[in-house]
Amino acid sequence: MKLIQILLLFFLVVPFVEIYVLLEVGSLIGAFPTIFLVVLTAVLGAWLLRRQGFTTWQRFQSNLQQGVIPAYEMIEGPILLVGGALLLTPGFFTDILGFACLIPSLRRKIAKFMIENYLLKAEAHVMFKQKARFNEGVIEGECKKEEK
Repeated sequence: MKLIQILLLFFLVVPFVEIYVLLEVGSLIGAFPTIFLVVLTAVLGAWLLRRQGFTTWQRFQSNLQQGVIPAYEMIEGPILLVGGALLLTPGFFTDILGFACLIPSLRRKIAKFMIENYLLKAEAHVMFKQKARFNEGVIEGECKKEEK
């Protein structure tokens, strides 16, 4: 499946899942406790997101000061952004996905997967194209200078 197909499926299925879960939880515990839980998870998520974002930012700056490329931190930042957006979206299913984005070990594994499977392959592809472009129009051969 292509990424656009996955995103389309996600945006079509998630609202229905959210509505179903909210209705089920609401029928079990009542409307006001359900609303309270949704607001509580949003507030708790925003607080955790702030802490995790600050920690990631500090690691980013520390790596830059040490002269190390902060590759993991550059990937973890957008993961935190997506997690924050999911946590602020009302519903329990998106909250679970958002909280999963805030777990440091899981976030690190996702970043490692993305670096190894997408960025390194893309870098090798770009380097190959640049090398091929660099050699365009070059004719190899030998040249001898004859004196008259």
